Amino acid sequence: MIALIFIDVDGTLVGSSGKIVSTTWDAAARTRAAGVRLAVCSGRPAFGLARTYAERLDGDGWHVFQNGASVVRLPAGTTRSRGLAPAAVKSLVARARETGRALELYGDTEYAVETDSPRTREHATLLGVAWAPRDLLSLGPVVRAQWLVSHTEAKVVMAEPHDGLNLSHSLSPLMADTSFINITSAGVDKALAVRAVAAEYGIPLERVMMVGDGANDVTAMQAVGFAVAMGNAEAGAKAVAGYEVSHVDRGGLAEALALALNL
Repeated sequence: MIALIFIDVDGTLVGSSGKIVSTTWDAAARTRAAGVRLAVCSGRPAFGLARTYAERLDGDGWHVFQNGASVVRLPAGTTRSRGLAPAAVKSLVARARETGRALELYGDTEYAVETDSPRTREHATLLGVAWAPRDLLSLGPVVRAQWLVSHTEAKVVMAEPHDGLNLSHSLSPLMADTSFINITSAGVDKALAVRAVAAEYGIPLERVMMVGDGANDVTAMQAVGFAVAMGNAEAGAKAVAGYEVSHVDRGGLAEALALALNL
């Protein structure tokens, strides 16, 4: 019945310790052996640890990164990415420099950050890349931008005008004190990317599952035939899910994959 499963990373594939439960990889191997395609569907970029996870889940498949802004097929790197307008990038950079907020800019294969702080350094470690400052305006084309702020400041940022841009808020159990405000072009989100990947495979959305835990997973969960929320999921994700599995640290994703083979 289910032919394609999208899997969020932080809080779904990766647990609160930064590790992946061993039974998850066993369940993923069984699912692929049954002919089901697996796809990362993450806010993370298509390099570093997220790419490693994608390669292990489905090494010659399509994967969704950067909250839908990067849609990449491995290993060739064919993309269906949608970038930010240069004027929007310049506006974001100017605001970052004026406010002192940490802003990251991403391409498909690299990123730039100017702010040197514990938060930006910790995030580089989370991504699995070496931290190094880089002029934000030296990167191009830009696929996605991201604010790294405190939870209190996130409310302020989300209320500010970001004309022509789509903002989504996400969390990571590995950086519990940080709010990630992801910025893509208007209309670009995980749902758009999920539809694009399903179309590439020729799989109807009714035969697609999305497993997630965050607010940025909600649109994708609503777009597919089967939506599964992790036991640790935010309320919004649980509200749109048809199924709920255990906490990520207790093998919830392995449960979801087993469920997919029995529906």
